[in-house]
Amino acid sequence: MNFSSFLEKIFMLSIDTLFSLIPRRIPDGKSLKECKLVSHRGDHDGNKTLIENTMAAFDRVLDNHIWGLEFDIRWTRDLIPVVVHDEDLMRLFGSPLKVRNLTFEQLRNDFPLIPSLEEVINKYGEPLHLFAEIKKEVYPDPGFQNTCLTRLFAGLEPVKDYHVLSLSPEMFTVINFAPEYSFVPVAETNIREMSRLALEHNFGGVCGHYLMLTDEITKKHHDKGQQTGTGYTASANCLFNEINRGTDWIFSNNAVKIQKIIDKYTQRDSADNADNRPGHAGGKGTGKHGP
Repeated sequence: MNFSSFLEKIFMLSIDTLFSLIPRRIPDGKSLKECKLVSHRGDHDGNKTLIENTMAAFDRVLDNHIWGLEFDIRWTRDLIPVVVHDEDLMRLFGSPLKVRNLTFEQLRNDFPLIPSLEEVINKYGEPLHLFAEIKKEVYPDPGFQNTCLTRLFAGLEPVKDYHVLSLSPEMFTVINFAPEYSFVPVAETNIREMSRLALEHNFGGVCGHYLMLTDEITKKHHDKGQQTGTGYTASANCLFNEINRGTDWIFSNNAVKIQKIIDKYTQRDSADNADNRPGHAGGKGTGKHGP
């Protein structure tokens, strides 16, 4: 990790800590139930024993009934789409080899934890809403690659079942397997630029850090029928803040933890509503049972 990345990480941790300490109104049960929580690269432990963007990390998302799953698409030398974030394998597997220089067979033999896109779609494409991030890289045969993606996503409906993300919106001019209204640019610090692009091109919406995606920007997209997503929620108070202000997709690196918070308060709300039914003890009725 270089020094600038280290400073960015410290800053983000500080913001997360601050937001976790600011009390927020607990949303009502309906809003909690309808919350669209998205697991960012699956649920892992910081890549210590459970690695991001692997079937094991994705299984935890499925097992905990989380709404959505975000993952990254790259291509092998023989143009098989695989699910991995970095262009090389150093950070996760200690190898300087680049994904684009390996055949799928080599990748599968030497780095078996990296799944193919086909495996991911086949297992998670119906139960989970998929957010497929297109990484910035050269597409040596865009016609063939789009045909491949068209085939793999054929059983899913754009927007209803999946969206296509990218930090580099120029990649949206390379891919054409999905309609533009399913495209969602992702901002780093350039939220206003990405917002403008999404509005001008009638994309599906925009995503960015919860601190930068303001209520003003959110309203512009909602007024145009688009959606907004923020990351990365790490606490109950941050979750409540995003639900209360109408964020459509809430991305988290700790989605299982956040889902347990949602479940806890949803159950509490259901119990409170049951207690308040007329005739139920503790409610507004007689509070009596029997004669």
